[in-house]
Amino acid sequence: MLCINNPYTDAYFNLATEEYLLHSFQENVFMLWQNEPSVIIGKHQNVWAEVNLDFVRDHCIKVVRRYSGGGAVYHDAGNLNFTFIENSDNADFNKYLIQIQHFLQEIGINAEADERRGLNVDGLKISGSAQCIHKKRVMYHATLLFSTDLSSLNLALTSSPTQQSDVASPRSVYVKSVRSPVTNIKEYLSDGIQINDFKREVINYFLNGGSHNKTYTFSREDLSAIKRLSEEKYSTSNWNFNASYLK
Repeated sequence: MLCINNPYTDAYFNLATEEYLLHSFQENVFMLWQNEPSVIIGKHQNVWAEVNLDFVRDHCIKVVRRYSGGGAVYHDAGNLNFTFIENSDNADFNKYLIQIQHFLQEIGINAEADERRGLNVDGLKISGSAQCIHKKRVMYHATLLFSTDLSSLNLALTSSPTQQSDVASPRSVYVKSVRSPVTNIKEYLSDGIQINDFKREVINYFLNGGSHNKTYTFSREDLSAIKRLSEEKYSTSNWNFNASYLK
């Protein structure tokens, strides 16, 4: 498995990276990454029903539609993103959830899974996930709240009724997010642990999880292809806001 500690924080670029790795690579991949403040919505969601567009505009927060389904999530520098991409004829998405649970157990956090493959501590959500299949490749990605600005999270993901009623929807049915109370896992760790320390533990855990695992750094060709996909798709208003193309 290729283990990628992705240093880029542009949400357009990182969502394009996932699609590029899913479509263009043949190897299994684990990628750890972060975004600057962003709202990431599921492929089949209505952005006006999910996002406080006044708040994200006023705070220069990007809104990006991802390749997979599921609900809307908020990213910032206090949130980590896990992406697993593997070749499989019989997708078992629970195994990725279990791997994250095992990692958390090793650092002393007992997280319980819910029916949507989220993770909770003391009844509060610390992780949400989504997944998709492309041919014989599967992708599972999850958030992990470490020290996220929870006030901004709640404000960014709360759409006003006025905003929703003002926009005519090209579809009658969209996937709606399931709201849950959240917390940061930093609250359950020893004082002094910073997110960069935590990131090192994560990448070492998955890198050392198999004898064939190895680090991978994006090549010049990778970066060029990802940037092109970002510019042509993930940074466009048509992809992010105009969902009328969805069947």
